Amino acid sequence: MNLAAQLERLHARAVLLGSSESPALSPATLAAYAGFTLDAWQRDVLTSTAHQQILLVTRQGGKSTCSSIRALHRALYTPASLVLLLAPSYRQSKELFRKVKAALAALPFSAPLASESALELEFTNGSRILALPGKEATIRGFSGVSLLIVDEASRVPDELYQAVRPMLAVSGGDILLLSSPFGKRGFYFSEWSEGGPTWHRTKVTAYECPRIPREWLEQERRAIGDWWFRQEYMCEFVETIDQVFSYDDIQRALDDSVTPLFGVA
Repeated sequence: MNLAAQLERLHARAVLLGSSESPALSPATLAAYAGFTLDAWQRDVLTSTAHQQILLVTRQGGKSTCSSIRALHRALYTPASLVLLLAPSYRQSKELFRKVKAALAALPFSAPLASESALELEFTNGSRILALPGKEATIRGFSGVSLLIVDEASRVPDELYQAVRPMLAVSGGDILLLSSPFGKRGFYFSEWSEGGPTWHRTKVTAYECPRIPREWLEQERRAIGDWWFRQEYMCEFVETIDQVFSYDDIQRALDDSVTPLFGVA
């Protein structure tokens, strides 16, 4: 390692440990130290200042890697921050947490950990990263959330999403939804299609991911069929196979001028 690289590494360690007056490492630089080469869209997500971000990304597109860096960066450089990792199941939230721990372990300098357990990291600056399963009973009671990351968001029940959003009310925290599509239903589809301009939206299909060979994609299309391929790899909100009326047909049939039956709106 040459002198310039050694000095850069020592400076990065000083910044990470809070012993330098220099600005914190950028998310992209932190990712580089963890051994990740970011795609352009990942860099855009990590540098965005939007409080609400929604990622519509192909399977194996790198969305979990991107979100793990986002979680780690927030915990390291925003003291006393609470970062929650939420997913539909315990297994999925634990897998995202594992990627956060792997990124932390890959850094070429020791991170300031105060304690570590199977589902929680606590840092000496007071920040915490917790992984939670997708059950409403397990998440109520948390407040002052700095960053809420919802993995496989299209599979998370609407009532769970409605239960976690108030956690950001007082803290003014950020929310990051990441998923591939799961039909034209649920809060994830609603936020993507009708959520308004406050959401920073990012869409990445399999053909835009440099790590997925084109030949493999064509084989996969033949293997799983066009419907599944469009959903999983082309990031299209396709109708469910057994759906009688399409989402667009239902929307066109709605008419606010019609008086509700029995006086019920």
